Amino acid sequence: MHSLTAQEAGQAARARRRKRLTALLFVLPLLLFILLAFVAPIASMLWRSVHHPTVSELIPRTIAELQRWDEHGLPDEASLAVFAEELHALARKRQSGRLAEELNRAFSGMSSVVKSSARQLGRLQPEQLATDGVPTLLKAHRNWSRSEVWYAIKRAGMTYTYDYYLTALDLERHPDEGIRPRDTQIYLKLYSKTLTLALIITLLCALLGYPLSYYLASLPENRANLLLVLVLLPFWTSLLVRTTAWIALLQTNGVINSTLLASGLLDEPLEMLYTSFATVVAMTHILLPFMVLPLYSVMRGIDSSYLRAALSLGDRPLPAFARIYFPMTLPGLSAGALLVFIISVGYYITPALVGGTDGQMISNLIAFHMQSSNNWELAAALGSLLLALILLLYWVYDRFVGASNIKLG
Repeated sequence: MHSLTAQEAGQAARARRRKRLTALLFVLPLLLFILLAFVAPIASMLWRSVHHPTVSELIPRTIAELQRWDEHGLPDEASLAVFAEELHALARKRQSGRLAEELNRAFSGMSSVVKSSARQLGRLQPEQLATDGVPTLLKAHRNWSRSEVWYAIKRAGMTYTYDYYLTALDLERHPDEGIRPRDTQIYLKLYSKTLTLALIITLLCALLGYPLSYYLASLPENRANLLLVLVLLPFWTSLLVRTTAWIALLQTNGVINSTLLASGLLDEPLEMLYTSFATVVAMTHILLPFMVLPLYSVMRGIDSSYLRAALSLGDRPLPAFARIYFPMTLPGLSAGALLVFIISVGYYITPALVGGTDGQMISNLIAFHMQSSNNWELAAALGSLLLALILLLYWVYDRFVGASNIKLG
């Protein structure tokens, strides 16, 4: 009897293992998709934001020589001679343009300096480099006599660096002063502008979506479902089509300006397209369903008898709504606000098409560095900071709003 019980226990254990294995096999495609489509790109972005071996691979001996330099005055003549030899070799291999591009990011204006110096050094014969290499380099441009340039080359030659994060925060490292603010503040202002626009869009979606959701929740189910189809209709329309429609509406000779001019309300057309106003209006229209759906799902589950009971006990409509009904809708409102805000912060297509220079967001600058300037490391640093900001916002939501929703529930 005892052996039979043990046998049955073994069979039950094997059956449980088979069930777990079957469940794992069903979930495995989803796990692989998440790994390849989300985890791997994010890990690659984080890695590229701190790993930059290009300069150290192009001029390895120079970078090694600069490690002995005290970062004051010019490097010694041996270091300059090594750099002249390596720049001469790059010019012969037609790879000096890569170095010019990299050093131009580290010190503005170095692209033309490196290219012209490479051409002059390229005319020398290898046996002439020992005697004429350093003088030719220093005569090629006055920048080679500036310690700031060599400090920038030394920093650019670091295989692992946090300089791109400093740039993304409008900071720079100085040999004497340490980390200090940059002369031109670009990225922090753009982050602030992105957060401001995302907050405005979220507030507008809440102001428009709350009464609409309340109205839908108060209707009979068949009518509510019919109107909900109209709310979901933008999801079935191409994002590019919707954005292009706003271009037709907001442009100088568009529908809105033409109507206002024809009615006599305006003497000249308004400049609405390619502004922050256009970005806010178009993105509010596109993201409004993300606010309505969570609100409607929560409001639909609220028993209307609570509000009727408060009114029957003598409470006025607005105070009763504020004290009884509104707190019960906070889970849907907070979930919709979180969705709209996070999507707004990382939105790219709509600001690029209707925002112009005034309505650009940080995502547009990240795309610029990846597609145009080819500065993937800075784009990765900007994207990593944006990811950290979104995770921080989610933590704040989960820590405070989520906890209060659980208490309300």
